Amino acid sequence: MNKISVVTPTLRRPNEVLALITNLSKQILLPYELILVDGAPLKEDDTEQAIKSLGVLPFILRHIRHNGGTAIQRNVGIDHANGDFIAFIDDDIRLEPDFFKIIIDVFNQDLTLSVGGIAGYISNQYLNPETSRRWIWNRRLHLYTTFEPGRYDFQSGYPVNRYLQPPHDGIREIDFMGAGCALWRKEVFTNGLRFAPFFTGLGVLEDAHLALRAGQSWKLLECGSAKCVHLHAPGGREKSRKIARKTAVNYRFVFVDIVPQRSIIQEYRFWRNQVFDLIRFFLYALINGGRESWGSVLGKLEGIIAATKIKPSESN
Repeated sequence: MNKISVVTPTLRRPNEVLALITNLSKQILLPYELILVDGAPLKEDDTEQAIKSLGVLPFILRHIRHNGGTAIQRNVGIDHANGDFIAFIDDDIRLEPDFFKIIIDVFNQDLTLSVGGIAGYISNQYLNPETSRRWIWNRRLHLYTTFEPGRYDFQSGYPVNRYLQPPHDGIREIDFMGAGCALWRKEVFTNGLRFAPFFTGLGVLEDAHLALRAGQSWKLLECGSAKCVHLHAPGGREKSRKIARKTAVNYRFVFVDIVPQRSIIQEYRFWRNQVFDLIRFFLYALINGGRESWGSVLGKLEGIIAATKIKPSESN
């Protein structure tokens, strides 16, 4: 069977939700159900009222009220999913009409059932490594031991941005993927694998952490011909200070959990990269100014300090 349960966390985005439902309704291979996990307080019912205004849909729509951030909301969706596959689709993602069909076809070609998850390609997020100053300097300074897009550098604890890979129509193996437009076999989650509670609140790297854990037992793929667009809707975003803090704390959590036995060289590489990130934030704020830019500097400094206190027991 190819029943797809779409799990979508949302927060105060009724217009995006309605547009997503319209988008899903145009899929060549329709989903079996959409599980919409709404993080808004109970007294706010804008999203609930918006979906009540809809007519008959070509799939089941389930609206669940639960907060805690996207990671926790997705866990709720996993627990309620009835499909053979679970698709994590964000409310500001718009899929090409053949998105589900292409990915399910790839799954059906996996006769050994070794592929656990397949990510689509967000066509408007390509980052050219030849023009990105950050990645030019990353290479010049040899900050990572691998620069292959979608790979996790186990020697430094840093993921290599998947969208450094130019648009393509092929299939390639990856170590991690985001949770914005990806399909998973439901069997990946039958043994209790979930997004870690550590990522309560709007997270950073929670999707890579889940994928890295799943990748210990399953093969993960990127399907370049399954394309979508990310609209980057502004509602529900965290402040730059909090995000910068999490680029230290969350990265450390993932590194400690995924690579529990680390050498002195690995530790050196991780902290060196954190310091370089702090310098990058500082130089950007110095040149461009602005409250948000300086907030990123402060958040990064706070995060580095907090990250030194993360112990292996906290990642279990």
